[in-house]
Amino acid sequence: MTTESSAALRERHDALIAAEPQLRIRERAARLGVSEAELIAADCGVTAIALQGAPRELFLELGKLGRVMALSRNDHCVHERHGAYTGIDVGEGPVGLVLGPDIDLRMFFSSWASAWAVTEHGRHSLQFFDKAGTAIHKVYRTEHTDAAAWDAYVTRFASEARPALRLEAFAAPDEADAPEDAAALRAHWLALEDTHDFFVMLRKFRVSRLGALAAAGEDLAQQVPDTAVETLLEAAAARALPIMCFVGNRGIVQIHTGPVSRLQRTGPWFNVLDADFNLHLDTRAITSCWVVNKPTRDGWVTSLEVYAASGEMIVQFFGARKPGAPELPAWRELLQGLCPEPLAA
Repeated sequence: MTTESSAALRERHDALIAAEPQLRIRERAARLGVSEAELIAADCGVTAIALQGAPRELFLELGKLGRVMALSRNDHCVHERHGAYTGIDVGEGPVGLVLGPDIDLRMFFSSWASAWAVTEHGRHSLQFFDKAGTAIHKVYRTEHTDAAAWDAYVTRFASEARPALRLEAFAAPDEADAPEDAAALRAHWLALEDTHDFFVMLRKFRVSRLGALAAAGEDLAQQVPDTAVETLLEAAAARALPIMCFVGNRGIVQIHTGPVSRLQRTGPWFNVLDADFNLHLDTRAITSCWVVNKPTRDGWVTSLEVYAASGEMIVQFFGARKPGAPELPAWRELLQGLCPEPLAA
């Protein structure tokens, strides 16, 4: 933790709450110049129990809790999905999976650092943080959760003593804003056979994702208006077109697959408010939207990628599909309709 004592941090936190009671904990942490994990560890507005155990072990046992609400987010977008943790595979490598019909996750455990059972205003959650103290993933208890299993989970993993919270900053990625050889990158892109190979390509050329998009050519990556995400969601809802929605941070990617129906704007936030899936997107943060076109063994696959000024991808959308199946023609038509120039096909 910082040199500030827990008591001093609580005092500053309480003063902020008194002045601005509507702030959420992520906003309060930013205002106070600390991490969210530091607020949790100091019991600022919450009661917290430190959980001990390897991240893989903690995550594997989530399957016993029944239906919960899973939440992953970044600075500008929140993804909430109700369901049970099934199909959990934490393996031995750096990546874990949850492949259930409701909760679908990719976990990158190398950045995970601390976990807490948190109670705030009577609401119970399990919260996981990275090495910098930023929230990676939260699991909320609901009326459908197995309460006895939840209590047993907390009891099993509760730390007898509160460990010191040691934070460290993440190094900036070793990547350029443009590839040294744009023609070679384009040739590599055109030879892709799986969407998952895209990240490998970025590492090979040591280029940022936005740098690759800008260099590839408009038939492969084309910038579209910043309002494209709303246009896409409204069209998908009107056509009952199933989509895939990806929201991630350094430690996790959370995915919803299925239709969306109830859309609502609240101030700067554009929301999906369906029974089992909620999305909250701060449209003020959007600085660019791109339709991205990748070849695969199953044919061309298109996506909409939404970016912030930092270069961080805020949210990503695909048409619903399984490996081995071609892209939905209606999805392809929808994304091509966003583009002023034709896509490679």
